[in-house]
Amino acid sequence: MRPSTLAIWLDAARPKTLPLAVTSILSGSAVAASQGSLSWSISLMALVTALLLQILSNLANDYGDALKGTDNATRIGPMRAIQSGHVSLTTMRRALMLNIGLTLLSGGSLIAIACQQPTDIISFLLLGVMAIVAAITYTVGNKPYGYRGLGDLSVLMFFGWLGVAGTYYLQVGHIDSLIILPATACGLLAVGVLNINNLRDIDNDRACGKHTLVVRLGPERGRQYHVILLAGAIVCYSLFAALTLQAWLGWLFLAGVPFLARHGRDVYQATNASALRPMMGTMVRCALITNGLFMTGMLLV
Repeated sequence: MRPSTLAIWLDAARPKTLPLAVTSILSGSAVAASQGSLSWSISLMALVTALLLQILSNLANDYGDALKGTDNATRIGPMRAIQSGHVSLTTMRRALMLNIGLTLLSGGSLIAIACQQPTDIISFLLLGVMAIVAAITYTVGNKPYGYRGLGDLSVLMFFGWLGVAGTYYLQVGHIDSLIILPATACGLLAVGVLNINNLRDIDNDRACGKHTLVVRLGPERGRQYHVILLAGAIVCYSLFAALTLQAWLGWLFLAGVPFLARHGRDVYQATNASALRPMMGTMVRCALITNGLFMTGMLLV
């Protein structure tokens, strides 16, 4: 039975990945709030823009992998919209154009609300265009960077440094070098989600010429890399707390360590790609718990 049109597009948007965009904006806003500079309007528009960019990336990923044949019958992950036949390439192209228009509208509104100085306006316009281009060219084009092992760096940049530090800057009006620590922590947890996806699909990606970082590292080192990502996030949050916070509430994120440790152990001990399939949801939950505890601590200190 063919699902409804709404269900098809909701699935194509990959709602399980959207919390990562949400946490990056909320983390930056929480740090700004701890300094008495929270703006609800800026937070809301930044949140909408980040969600649209994430959906754009997901739709473009569906389109690019379908064109290159990466989404095929041997792939372990969930069936994609084009792969299933529910959405044509032409329809997906139209959806991408609509999404780009909405993203430009939302991003422009954010800049109009948050930026006063010409340098800020120009800088964030350029960053916005760069984010749109990055969302599309991850898998689309003759040389998509997602096929060259650069997806992890992109996720760290956009879900970490730009999402967290950029949101902080728009609300506070200046950048504190220490904001790079929670920004990196948030980004590393987002990279962990991508890494689970790439570990799960490593054999199919290798066969299709999609040389993700995990394909380059191999499955054993890819699992070790995953543990390093989780540990790196906790180290970054701990350094930020030690250098900037006095109250113990700023260390609430440590309550997420047992969840991350258990997940890291399960990934490291996974014997095959199929065993990793349910761990995508677990990684998302671990990221949400840890980031959520950090944000709660920021709001309570």
